Amino acid sequence: MKEISLSLDNLDELFSETLDQAQTAAAKTLFLKKLAESSHRFYGGKMQTLPKAGVFGFNWFNVWYTPGVSQISTTIRDNNKSSWELSNRGNLVAVVSDSTRVLGDGNCTPPGGLGVMEGKAFLMKYLGGIDATAVCMDSRNEQGEHDPDAIIEFVKRLQPSFGAVNLEDISQPNCYKVLDTLREECEIPVWHDDAQGTACVTLAGLINALKVAEKKMEDVRIVMLGAGASNATIARIIIKAGGNPENMIIFDSKGSLHAGREDIRADSRFYRKWDLCLKTNPKKIPTVEEAIKGADVLIALSKPGPDTVKPEWIRSMAPKSIVFACANPVPEIYPYAAKEAGAFIVATGRGDFPNQVNNSVGFPGILKGALLVRAGKISDGMTIAAAESLASFAEKRGIGPDNIIATMDETGVFPYEAADVALQAMKEGLARLSLTREEIYAAAERDIKEARELTRMMIEGGYIQQPPQEMLQEAFEWALARLG
Repeated sequence: MKEISLSLDNLDELFSETLDQAQTAAAKTLFLKKLAESSHRFYGGKMQTLPKAGVFGFNWFNVWYTPGVSQISTTIRDNNKSSWELSNRGNLVAVVSDSTRVLGDGNCTPPGGLGVMEGKAFLMKYLGGIDATAVCMDSRNEQGEHDPDAIIEFVKRLQPSFGAVNLEDISQPNCYKVLDTLREECEIPVWHDDAQGTACVTLAGLINALKVAEKKMEDVRIVMLGAGASNATIARIIIKAGGNPENMIIFDSKGSLHAGREDIRADSRFYRKWDLCLKTNPKKIPTVEEAIKGADVLIALSKPGPDTVKPEWIRSMAPKSIVFACANPVPEIYPYAAKEAGAFIVATGRGDFPNQVNNSVGFPGILKGALLVRAGKISDGMTIAAAESLASFAEKRGIGPDNIIATMDETGVFPYEAADVALQAMKEGLARLSLTREEIYAAAERDIKEARELTRMMIEGGYIQQPPQEMLQEAFEWALARLG
């Protein structure tokens, strides 16, 4: 057998030597999970803190710390706005979670979210040139209940140290109150990536998928499987972007959303879902099987598959159907199976399949744009502007059924997106700085290039070690054994 490439780009080839398509897809998932565990042990996590200023002699410690730093303290005391220039605050994001809904794994206890939050910080640095730190907090109150007010209070008290906050993996319904309250009451942008970020990249992918399929947003019938924070926000953003809510049917674990769902109406914490009940599915179609007949689009963010979405559902959809199966870590149906059932375009949240509709192409550029103009919030308008920017960038370089959205390795997408988001913030009066598009693009591009170059230099200098081939091979054999 050939060696596993350090870039991991030959996994399909190696697994397919002995496995069929379904087994290969499952084996890759197992391999990536095993390698994640071993590589995180190997590195001791994936983030560290490095200085951005130099030490040119011992006396420079008197500049960076006492007594010189006293001047910084008093200057910021007298003018809090100067903290943006005199500290790293203007490029620093807190990735905050109570770890109550970590990917598809549910409540993982407060420290259980650290891997994901560090991952978010990792992507922010490498893709967006943003410094970020993982902050997993305990949201339980004295009764042992997860309390949204605890998260709200926690984030409000964090504000003086950060330029923005990225909320992550907070279960519903708490996530709705947390975001809506903080977005209005904080002085810095508070972004819920599970909701707003997923909505942004899904809208971007949908815009281009509809162009490839030669369909219009206002005409298509959309079925949505799952009504958590992600899909509830996706539905809301699609409607704001021109989708017809009467052509939309959303399903949660108890059935379809509609104006007769008294269980949702009775619980005020689910106000976002109730709003969708009033706007969508006017015919109160009860089942997925009935709703999906003739539908143009299926957007699934529900139970990890690969058997959650049935091939027969896809076979009953309209010609040139579009399927987004974006559950993590395993899509509701594997792309090959969806294609075999007749889907024209298939997207997932994973980078090892075509059409990765994943927040990773959204939040680094969005947060960078907001930070560069010191936006006070990230609005729905900025979210839609980011989606349109992502779609535009991809369209300019060419789109097709297996290529509807920019990928993480397209470096240029992030400053492009940051500039469009920042311009929208200025247009809405949410920015504290006024810059040209060229200035924003150049600043974002510089920071991103520096972050990537620093990573490359650390690898070449041996400060970041390469994972040994034995570790990759062990994960490969472990995955094969689980399918034996």
